[in-house]
Amino acid sequence: MTLKQKIHQHYSMLLQDKIDVFRDMIAALTEDSKNDAKGSAGDKHETALSMMHIEQEKLNRKLQEFLDQKAILDKINYIQNSTKISIGSLVQANGMWLFVATALPKIAVEDKTIIAVSPQSPLGSQLLGREIGFTFKINETQYMVEKIE
Repeated sequence: MTLKQKIHQHYSMLLQDKIDVFRDMIAALTEDSKNDAKGSAGDKHETALSMMHIEQEKLNRKLQEFLDQKAILDKINYIQNSTKISIGSLVQANGMWLFVATALPKIAVEDKTIIAVSPQSPLGSQLLGREIGFTFKINETQYMVEKIE
């Protein structure tokens, strides 16, 4: 398995774990609201149900965010290599490893620190379509693309 495949797999598992956790939380809230509806009456009951509904909406938004990120990862052809940076490229710049996909937490794979960047981020937008040797500057830091996988 290549480094890029391992990174892709790691991020896919990380997102799937988060999706599962949020689905469980939403299911638990739904169950709680059903149980609460059976035995309560009055203003306190209405307030509790309203608060559960608001919390469920927040969890659903967060779940959708993770599902959207997972959909981006699922579309990536991690086997394909290119001379130009595109979504799914693993890029080494200034010794840093950048995975152009979606903004995700920093991870370590094969003793390398990997930073997942969104193509919409300042760094990601500078990288898209570029080749090895491309230099650019962000926040007074000069970057150079050293490797593309």
